[in-house]
Amino acid sequence: MSERVVVIGGGGAGTAASTVAKRLKPSLRVTVFTEFEDIAYSPCGIPFVHGGEIPRFEDLFLSTVDRYVADGLDMRMETVVTDIDLDRGLITARNEHEGFDQLVICTGFTWEKPDVPGANLEGLHYVKNIRRAMEFDRLLDTVRTVAVIGASPLGVEMAGNLGRRGLDVSFVDEGSWVLGEVLDPDVAQPVHDSLQEHGVTLRLGTRVEAFLGDDHVRAVATSDGEIPCDVAIICLRKMANTALAQAAGLEVGTTGGLIVDERMRTKVDGVYAAGDVIEVPHGLTMLPIRGLTGSHAYAQGRTAAANIAGVDRVYDPVWIPWGLVAGDYVIGGFSVGETLAAAMGIPYVLATGVGVSRARYYPGARKTHVKLLAEPGSLRLIGGQIHGGEGVKERCDFLAFAAKRGATLEDLAWMENIYSPPIGALFEPIAIAAQNALADLAAATREPAQPARAVPA
Repeated sequence: MSERVVVIGGGGAGTAASTVAKRLKPSLRVTVFTEFEDIAYSPCGIPFVHGGEIPRFEDLFLSTVDRYVADGLDMRMETVVTDIDLDRGLITARNEHEGFDQLVICTGFTWEKPDVPGANLEGLHYVKNIRRAMEFDRLLDTVRTVAVIGASPLGVEMAGNLGRRGLDVSFVDEGSWVLGEVLDPDVAQPVHDSLQEHGVTLRLGTRVEAFLGDDHVRAVATSDGEIPCDVAIICLRKMANTALAQAAGLEVGTTGGLIVDERMRTKVDGVYAAGDVIEVPHGLTMLPIRGLTGSHAYAQGRTAAANIAGVDRVYDPVWIPWGLVAGDYVIGGFSVGETLAAAMGIPYVLATGVGVSRARYYPGARKTHVKLLAEPGSLRLIGGQIHGGEGVKERCDFLAFAAKRGATLEDLAWMENIYSPPIGALFEPIAIAAQNALADLAAATREPAQPARAVPA
C-alpha cells in the first residue's frame, strides 16, 4: 500500500513540501489541506498591485489547483483541519478522519492584532488572502485617507504603494524609525525621505490607543492625537500559527514557533513542520528566530520533502539576506546591523564605503552605500546593511553566503568583480568598504599601509 503523506497548509512551505515529495517519490499518496480558495500565488506582491506597479491580481498566481491535481496531488481546498491525533496517525477535517504515515505542518502565521478598543471595527484590513485583497482594492477606489499601522516590511511596502496610488497615507509606529527591530537609523533616513516624497505622513514615536467609529473605523486615536482614516491596514508582527499543532502536543520554542531539527522533523516520528510556523537557528548567534521570508519557507518545505522521500537533506542555520523597496529607495541587509548587534552585546569592527551601481558616467548610475560588520581580530564577516538603488538584493544574497562560508574583510577587499559600465563600476562598493576598514585598522595599529581608500569609478 502507498505511503500516505498529509500536508496542512498551501503556502510556500506546503506547496514545496507536497510537490517536491511527490516528484522525488512518485509512489507517495500526497494530500494537501488548505483553508483558502486558491493556491500558489504570491501574497508578497499584493502591495504592488495596490500601488499599480503590477497591473492585475491575476498576475500573482503562479499555478492552478488543476495543475497540482494533474501532478498527482490530492487537493482539499477550503478545508480546515480541526484536529491532529498523533498517536493514531489521523487528522480531522469537515468531521471526517484522514490517516497519514507522515505529516507536514505548514500552518503559517497570523497577524498580531492591536490590543486596543475598537480593534474589531469594520475597515481594519489584514494582508494575506488574495480574494480579500481584491475586494479591498475596489474599496480603495472609494476612499481618500488610509492609516497604515506598524512599520514592518509589509507596512513600509503598503505605505509607499498607497502613497504612489495618490491616497492620503498616515504611517503610524511606536518606534523612532521604520523597521526599528532590524534597520539602523542612518539607513532608515533615506527610506523616510522617499516615503515622504510619495506623500506619506510619518507618525513615528506614536502609540495607537484605540480605533474610533460606530460600526466602521473613522479615525485612529493615538498618543499624538486623532488621525482620521477611511480604512486602516494592520501590519504588525507575524505570529506563528501553532494552535493546531500545540493542541496535538507538539512543542513550541522561545519564539513561539514549533521546534524542529535540521531536517524539519519535530520530536514526533514522522511529523515535520516548515515555514512561518517554525523557529530555526540564526547562523551567527545560533539563537532561534522565526517569521522569515517566502524563500525560507519554500526551502524548508523542500527540506522536509526530501527527508520524507528518503533523501537525506539538512537545512542550515540562516544568515537572513533581506531587502525591500521603500518608496523608490532600495534597502537590504543580512544577519545583524549595528543597532541589533549593540543591543545583543555582539562586538564588531565597522566597514563603510560608498560606490556606484554602474560606471559613474553611465545613465542611471546611483550611489550604493555599504556597511559591513566584522568580528574583531579575525575580521570574519558577521552582518551588514546596504542601501541605494539597483544591485542591493544581489549584494545581500552574496554577503549572506560569504558570511556563512567564513569570509573576512581581507577576502572582500581583494574580491573579483564585474566591470561593465551598464551593470557594474570599476570599483565594487563591497570591496571599497572592506578596503576602507583595513586602511583604518592599519592606521590605528601603525601596521604597514593597506590599500588606500578607493574612489568610485
